Amino acid sequence: MNDEQRRIIIKKISGYEQAGPDSQDRVPVSPINRWVALAIMIPVLALMAVLGVFFFTIFVALFSIMAVVVGVRIWWLRRKFKRAMQQENTEQSGQAAQSSESIIVEDAEIIEETTVKRESKKPRD
Repeated sequence: MNDEQRRIIIKKISGYEQAGPDSQDRVPVSPINRWVALAIMIPVLALMAVLGVFFFTIFVALFSIMAVVVGVRIWWLRRKFKRAMQQENTEQSGQAAQSSESIIVEDAEIIEETTVKRESKKPRD
């Protein structure tokens, strides 16, 4: 085979792969039809972009609301836990103070001392 025949075969094979197997069955598209398709597709693509932005905005808003709700819930639980811990500490310190007050009597002061004599009501024999 000479180089001329190889070039023809290679050209046919590469042309076949680029055009596809059914390239002979295709009807050529007129430029007017292409412009009409573009004129229809541009507003459709613009509408899809606007709807995409709209739904993305809704998604971001819902995500933000959920983040705020979860944050408030965590804050509320931490606050409730801190109050419970403070109450528990207060009760423990109150019990310790009561027990220490009942044991330690160093701060007491005797104001008056009296002696009470009791007489029995039974007659003495």
